[in-house]
Amino acid sequence: MSSPPIPSAPGAAPPRLQLAGITKRYPAVVANSGVSLTVQPGEIHAVLGENGAGKSTLMKIIYGSVKPDEGSVHFNGQAVQVRNPQEARALGIAMVFQHFSLFDTLTVAENVWLGLDKSQTLAEVTSRITAKAAEYGLDIDPLRPVHTLSVGEMQRVEIIRALLTNPKLLILDEPTSVLTPQAVEKLFVVLRKLASEGCSILYISHKLHEIRALCTGCTVLRGGKVTGVCNPAEETNASLSRLMIGAEPPALEHRPAQAGATVLRVQNLSLPRADQFGVDLIDVEFEVKAGEVVGIAGVSGNGQKELLYALSGEDQRADAASVQVAGQNAGRMGPAQRRALGLHFVPEERLGRGAVPTMGLAHNLLLTRTDSVSGSGWIKVGALQKHAEDIIRRFNVKAGGPHAAAKSLSGGNLQKFIVGREIDANPQLLIVSQPTWGVDVGAAAQIRGSILALRDAGCAVLVVSEELDELFEICDRLHVVAKGHLSPSVPRAEATVERIGEWMSGLWHADVQAHLAQSAQQATEKGAQHV
Repeated sequence: MSSPPIPSAPGAAPPRLQLAGITKRYPAVVANSGVSLTVQPGEIHAVLGENGAGKSTLMKIIYGSVKPDEGSVHFNGQAVQVRNPQEARALGIAMVFQHFSLFDTLTVAENVWLGLDKSQTLAEVTSRITAKAAEYGLDIDPLRPVHTLSVGEMQRVEIIRALLTNPKLLILDEPTSVLTPQAVEKLFVVLRKLASEGCSILYISHKLHEIRALCTGCTVLRGGKVTGVCNPAEETNASLSRLMIGAEPPALEHRPAQAGATVLRVQNLSLPRADQFGVDLIDVEFEVKAGEVVGIAGVSGNGQKELLYALSGEDQRADAASVQVAGQNAGRMGPAQRRALGLHFVPEERLGRGAVPTMGLAHNLLLTRTDSVSGSGWIKVGALQKHAEDIIRRFNVKAGGPHAAAKSLSGGNLQKFIVGREIDANPQLLIVSQPTWGVDVGAAAQIRGSILALRDAGCAVLVVSEELDELFEICDRLHVVAKGHLSPSVPRAEATVERIGEWMSGLWHADVQAHLAQSAQQATEKGAQHV
């Protein structure tokens, strides 16, 4: 049953978007229940909610990917039935999904061109991509095949594709997870400019400080229902968390590190790129000790993917001694051999690398765990199911049981399961890429707390992330990767957002020299005072 639109004030422009009584049911869950939402022209409106709260379903309804069972949609004051994304784009609605819709074998420019009308040539679109990328600070080569891009670079393609349509309503899902702090500020300037020109923006993010700084309105969902509408600038992180999850996330207890023996040592690691669009690793050196969390920050596409492949064993071209795990030369070992040494790995790609989409959670355990396989090779199905149930319970994974297909889980819940699977193995060395990308504040706090608990139990942990807040929260030391080079480490206490942001551009050499000179001067002065 459709609901009538809320009337506008006399003489005022109608709302850009108005949802009334939107309900969407699936066999196992009601994703949206009587949801109403209003976005004014030129408003930057946040949609907040924990993973599985119904945000993605609601956005897909607006974009025409999903048809609601009940309720009405009004756009610019007119009742509309958006039957597919093509009709949404014709209305002026553009969306950047958290999970991307790109063709791997086509170039960036070809993917963007497919989403635009064919009045422009491919060469014209290529030129526009370059100009728009420069305007927004989103570095991307339009001629690169998509299969050579990192996850972060794919998100940049989606953002540029949406912006090229000059939308009246732009839906952004976690748009800043691939940007430096300086680039985030630049993007915010552009979004505010778009809004001042009348473009409305629906902004989905789990970074509460971003929402409070950028957005002028906010609708909060919990369990598919609206639990609050507010001006986020007038709220605190704590009050927004209470609206989202009914409580404040638990505070992390980060005790000083008690570092032990070196578990991972990387020395003189130089690897030529595996393809023409990759990044050369150049003299990478660092170590991770038992009982500490070491972080690697950097903008996506600066060598993180190549480094993680070399550490996980998926790339075995390095000299054997350039990667040492638990004192063993592991550079030429495969992933299974490295797991036998105690190394466990959580990749940034949840579906396809971290989990097989169509397989149940129980069977996905077999990717990295063999506890439930007998010596003769038979799978102990009952033990496997019980094991999966235990991880689901311990890590509060919202799923339809151990047989639920991995692709049926929300991104955050699948991430909790994958991280839980590797933590449950009691690793000596845990390497995690983007541990809480696109994960709500409650789940993020749980994952970060689990990483710190593992560290306190004596595990060596390496975290590769583009979330500076996350790295500052859980790491003991930080490195920065830029163009295949790795910076020296800096203790967390000496790291600032500004300093790490500059290092992300490769500008650490002068900073390090200045810091060493300052330390030497202080030592000289201290010696003089002592004399």
